[in-house]
Amino acid sequence: MFIHKITTYIKSVFSDTRALGLIGFALVASMVAYNSAQVIQKNYELEKRISSLKQRNEVLKLENENQKLRNKYFESDAYVELTARRQLGKAKEGERLYLIPRSLAEASSVEIKPFVEETKPTSQSKNKYQKNIENWVRFFRGEPLN
Repeated sequence: MFIHKITTYIKSVFSDTRALGLIGFALVASMVAYNSAQVIQKNYELEKRISSLKQRNEVLKLENENQKLRNKYFESDAYVELTARRQLGKAKEGERLYLIPRSLAEASSVEIKPFVEETKPTSQSKNKYQKNIENWVRFFRGEPLN
């Protein structure tokens, strides 16, 4: 009985031209919406790609400018002078050169240790709310939690 009611309803819908027109319009509208969503998604992906390529192009331009500046430096008299002093042991007129053996220089050099400030743990004196807030701050900064 239920199937009979459904079939008679479907026959009545498909026999009415207004209902068929509405179904056809809904079908076309849904296809247009789906295709529009695909086009929007593709445009978004292309814009992302264009943006990343523009950024890469800017980075390459900056690297190119840096290389040009390095090349100018290598052609300059200052670079030639420094290279002559370091590699060839040359000096200007009126200057004296003292050649010190590497072993003597290394033996008399002082090792410099980097200054590291030691912090005392103060978390024992803090209550649980202060510890919680500090842990959240560490979490948002990307620091490891203790």
